[in-house]
Amino acid sequence: MSKILFVMTGVDHWTLADGTRHPTGFWAEEAVAPYEILTEAGHQVVVATPGGVEPTVDETSLTADANGGVEGAERVASALASMTELGAPIRLEEVDLDDYDAVFYPGGHGPMEDLAVSSVSGDLLTNVLDSGKPLGVVCHAPAAFLAAERPDGTNTFAGYRAAAFTNAEEAQAGLADKARWLLQDRLAEAGVQVEEGEPWAPNVVVDRTLVTGQNPASSAPLARKLLERLT
Repeated sequence: MSKILFVMTGVDHWTLADGTRHPTGFWAEEAVAPYEILTEAGHQVVVATPGGVEPTVDETSLTADANGGVEGAERVASALASMTELGAPIRLEEVDLDDYDAVFYPGGHGPMEDLAVSSVSGDLLTNVLDSGKPLGVVCHAPAAFLAAERPDGTNTFAGYRAAAFTNAEEAQAGLADKARWLLQDRLAEAGVQVEEGEPWAPNVVVDRTLVTGQNPASSAPLARKLLERLT
């Protein structure tokens, strides 16, 4: 059995360009699908957030529209309710990487607010890459890459190929023109080679020990790739 650290956003909003707070948090499917795949394979999940706060789910991610209908929404909500680890997260600041075999970052717009500027998370990401342990990151969670730097100031993920939520998807979701910055643009500026797939279709990119997914639909296939690296 492996022990996997889920690093999750600790905020319930995303500050837009005009200063208003867009309600958000983590995206349900992006936590549920990997959790189910990894735990059903016998692995243990531990949740960590900045300050150890209980993570907030983005209510939009619980709607029927986001889950292929009412039945899908009910299933995701039920699965989320059974994830007892969400109610007792540990403090990200106290994480010891030696305790874990892999690390996974679910998305949602929340990471754009806190993990994108968290030096604690940034240092952890750098240490995970250097350790050779598998690292999975999906959708908006690659925003956390922006806080990961080497001593010389270069981004830890510069030169890596990765998938992330695209400008096209942000535009289709109706938030691109309201955002302070777009994830795809900022990653490219940091030197990450973003490999863009079709909007909303599964797209998983593997580069060395880094496994990334573009959007919610990429969560399950990403988790299966992560699972391969644990067995």
